[in-house]
Amino acid sequence: MTPAARLSGAIDLLCAIQNAPHRPADAVANNFFRERRYIGGGDRRAISTLVWDVLRAWRRLHWHLRADLRYRNEDISPRLLCAAMLHFVGQPLSSVAALFSGERYAPSPLGEREQVMLQALEGEELSNDKQSLPVRLEYPDWLHPYIEKDFGERLEDEMKALMGAPSLDLRVNLLKGTREEALRRLKREGFRAELTSLSPWGLRLEGRQPVTASPIFREGLVEIQDEGSQLIAAAVDARPGQRMLDYCAGAGGKTLAIAMTMENKGQIFACDVSRVRLEGAVKRLRRAGVHNVTRHLFAEGDKWAKRREGQFDTVLVDAPCSGTGTWRRNPDARLRLTEQDIQELCVKQAAILEIAARLVRPGGKLVYATCSLLSVENQDQIAAFLQKHNEYKPLDSERISHLLPDDLRQSPLFSLTPHGYGTDGFFVGAMEKVTSV
Repeated sequence: MTPAARLSGAIDLLCAIQNAPHRPADAVANNFFRERRYIGGGDRRAISTLVWDVLRAWRRLHWHLRADLRYRNEDISPRLLCAAMLHFVGQPLSSVAALFSGERYAPSPLGEREQVMLQALEGEELSNDKQSLPVRLEYPDWLHPYIEKDFGERLEDEMKALMGAPSLDLRVNLLKGTREEALRRLKREGFRAELTSLSPWGLRLEGRQPVTASPIFREGLVEIQDEGSQLIAAAVDARPGQRMLDYCAGAGGKTLAIAMTMENKGQIFACDVSRVRLEGAVKRLRRAGVHNVTRHLFAEGDKWAKRREGQFDTVLVDAPCSGTGTWRRNPDARLRLTEQDIQELCVKQAAILEIAARLVRPGGKLVYATCSLLSVENQDQIAAFLQKHNEYKPLDSERISHLLPDDLRQSPLFSLTPHGYGTDGFFVGAMEKVTSV
């Protein structure tokens, strides 16, 4: 594809994302490219890169394009957003304007208003001190009190890290081979990878590499999973022969890692309220060679949990959350999140913990995890739960998983952030059910 055709593709994809405001951008993009199989791999990456750059710079781009008071209340089109982004990543405005030629596969020519708005970007920097902190660091205004409370002087560093592009992390499936073997295979297949520093099973690839099309992925030796997510499975510390419950399993990413640490021995129940997500786990389980997992779809009036109270060695609650820790991968999510969402999620998280707590046997573990950076969803939830449930206490230090790196073994509660650890943002709180109260 020509540069102009790639630009047209990016504009069309951004339109599709805007027209589906309640769907994650990556799901829209997957469908977009599935319907356009004629677009090759390199062109897909170029189109996606431009669109994701726009999503990561959404507030700053709008700030610049509305700097002229005449356009303060105007909608900003995907055409303008993509054009402005191309300029801010280094293309002269004249070169950007030339792409809008209206010729075959190229976007139609810029209108007079569009030309004026783009011309105002000449000499400007994408980020500047005139922008408010939430605009410059790409988060909603209403979120500021939350992150100021949680991060204090680290706020700018933490939020800047969330604006960057993520790495591509893999978890080696020890049911199929070793990390060293996977590293050699990746190199032979043309991928540049290195060992992760925190996860004992992790490999990191820089940039967007098409690993899902590779033999090593199709054979199940590696699975895509952020290093921080791998550490949640490490904190669970499931052992062969145990009876485990992944209460909010989704498509089974952490279920797969738990099955690996159990060496396929014992029993895992993977439960969720979404049939689509649970069905999505089937192919992944088969590819990984996992056969000790039973899936269960929660339905209204379901008695499944009540019949299994006190039966599990460990229950993992990977709770539904704001997803603020994943904003590097899902920059569109910050545009959809509202303060009401946070309030509703906190209620849901507490309710899930209440049910999950009853499923743990005396002496067993309850592990609560989120991909949120906010204490109201994390430390505050654990504190409220422990205050209400004297049959639980934070996990004793000698029971903290040996699979975790030393600095994360100092407490049964830990947080990960892109700035602090180079992972997505996660929180883990491990508790144990005492044998007598």
